[in-house]
Amino acid sequence: MMAAMIADPESRTEARERTPMTANAGGGRLVVDALKKDYELDGAAVPVVKDVTFTIEPGTFYSLLGPSGCGKTTTLRCVAGLERSNGGVISLDGGVLSTGTQHVSPDKRDIGMVFQNYAIWPHMTVFANAIFPLQVAGSRLPKQEAKKRAMEALELVQLDHLAQRPATALSGGQQQRLALARALAHRPRLLLLDEPLSNLDAKLRDTMRNELRSLQRSLGISALYVTHDQSEALSMSDRVAVMNGGRIVQEAAPRELYDQPADRFVADFVGRVNMVPARVVDRDGSGDAVVEALGTRLHTPVPDGVTAGDEVTLTLRPEAVRWHETAVERPNVVPVRIVRVEFLGEIVEYEAEVLAGGETVGTIVGRGAPLATPPEGGRVFLELVPHACRVLAA
Repeated sequence: MMAAMIADPESRTEARERTPMTANAGGGRLVVDALKKDYELDGAAVPVVKDVTFTIEPGTFYSLLGPSGCGKTTTLRCVAGLERSNGGVISLDGGVLSTGTQHVSPDKRDIGMVFQNYAIWPHMTVFANAIFPLQVAGSRLPKQEAKKRAMEALELVQLDHLAQRPATALSGGQQQRLALARALAHRPRLLLLDEPLSNLDAKLRDTMRNELRSLQRSLGISALYVTHDQSEALSMSDRVAVMNGGRIVQEAAPRELYDQPADRFVADFVGRVNMVPARVVDRDGSGDAVVEALGTRLHTPVPDGVTAGDEVTLTLRPEAVRWHETAVERPNVVPVRIVRVEFLGEIVEYEAEVLAGGETVGTIVGRGAPLATPPEGGRVFLELVPHACRVLAA
């Protein structure tokens, strides 16, 4: 597989010696500053992208993550030059691509793009698709150099042996690779990817996700990736920006984004999460807060600025919940009744009603290995691991 080939250091060195593209390619530095984009609706301007600012350092894999309609694809299209912005500045390696009044055409931006539907030319061969961007008007490459670059791009994605096959005879995964080869053929400084894996089945999507990330690292190219799939963004990215309502609401490394969400939207959108209303009542000896929640007092870290008496939301990922058959002498242990157990293959998810004084005071969802599953209908104890809890201020 391509992923294995590129991941191995010796194979990567051989690929550089064999393929000049790999040695010559490099990542550009993209800066998007206060980007704005409006659409007209019934004669009125509707803001879609609102003061979006971010920087992609050379060789970085950067993802825009968010629900449909949040502005992530419009942002990418503005970077590509397919949309004209209404304000802000987009620059690549210091060269201005777009302002509210200035607009460099897409073909002059030194950017490669892979679309959601691949946009493969069905009447062409694999090779003809790969070389097409090098033959369009404005390209000054000699014919032999264009052929060489097209074959190098196909070799990178392991389609060189299918160069003369009709594009329509490719599988979905092969079409995705061809779209990637076509985007890389002219050796761009920035690669844009608009949900390129969404049309693949689950298993192939996982495979292509690994291969795409390995290829990006091997080439050292900068990449801007748009997706609504949080697992894609977390597994592939160096940095992730979560968008909502046309704005970036949090930007961070994947682990930080998952473990320390900035607000309820990010916590809920990036993975599964338990959200429990709580009130801060005190501090414990370690400096953590003591909060009233689920009919008891729980210990949890708190962000700066949260004080006693504040109404907050306590968040906890399902995988940070542990169950015990009997009570244990640890903080944050609550009695529960298991009301649902669902086998999901790699994991088991269970839902529990938290009990206090014989009454149900809330629900908690946990996840664990199938070999250790709480009994449905049984009464057990849940440990809400204190340092996996997070407090979000109201």
